[in-house]
Amino acid sequence: MAKELTIWRPFKELERMRREMDRLWDSFFEERPRWRVEEASEWLPSLDLSETKNDFVVKAEIPGIDPKDIDISLANDILTIKGEKKQEKEEKEENYHIIERSYGSFTRSIRLPREVQSDKISASYKNGVLKITLPKSEEAKKKEIKIKVE
Repeated sequence: MAKELTIWRPFKELERMRREMDRLWDSFFEERPRWRVEEASEWLPSLDLSETKNDFVVKAEIPGIDPKDIDISLANDILTIKGEKKQEKEEKEENYHIIERSYGSFTRSIRLPREVQSDKISASYKNGVLKITLPKSEEAKKKEIKIKVE
């Protein structure tokens, strides 16, 4: 069995750690943190797609958005949710230093695994969660086949 010899450089890992710590400190003391900029400009709501015996259920987390600013459409088995986020936060205090606002639109699309009855789709909005219920077409419903045991 052959063993390879490698050069031991004890300070190489320490140098990498020092660079990483420098980067963390630099980002911590920046005037405007990066995560704030990314959060405001790249926001997309999270989607969950679940399936019951008769329906597909899509849930989207869209807090702070007025339901009238949300559009839902279905075309070629693709469900599309569009909306616009208009949020303004202002506290009226004497020593106020920051006012935060975020605006922007989003579009999320998801391909449904089977056909649905488009005329029976329903949607509700509660506590920042949009819930869309899409009834399956009769052809899409799973047929159960019972096994006969002899």
